[in-house]
Amino acid sequence: MEKDQIKYFKTVLTLRLDELINHAGHTMSELVSQSIQEIGYIDRACVDTDQTLKLRIRSRESHLIKKIRAALDRVENNSYGICESCGEDISIKRLEARPVTTKCIHCKEEEEKQELIMQ
Repeated sequence: MEKDQIKYFKTVLTLRLDELINHAGHTMSELVSQSIQEIGYIDRACVDTDQTLKLRIRSRESHLIKKIRAALDRVENNSYGICESCGEDISIKRLEARPVTTKCIHCKEEEEKQELIMQ
């Protein structure tokens, strides 16, 4: 992969990481302020459901943050864009669609086929 492409993906990953971290702080402070407020039973049920959904989203975002940090580590050690299964280059189109990916489309499809067989 060319240096300008690496720089582009590093920027994309860094911006997404910053966005997720900022959003996480906002979500947690929002959850704390909601739990302090005095509200009725029906409203409490709605707030609880809303908080549960936000926590599930936050959990998924936390998982994505870990993947982004791992991708940035791969950028730093010059292994970004290389499939961890076959060692071939991951296509730019695939990296644009999923910048945190660690596998080329062929290896990912094979992995998903194996997962279906195991179920």
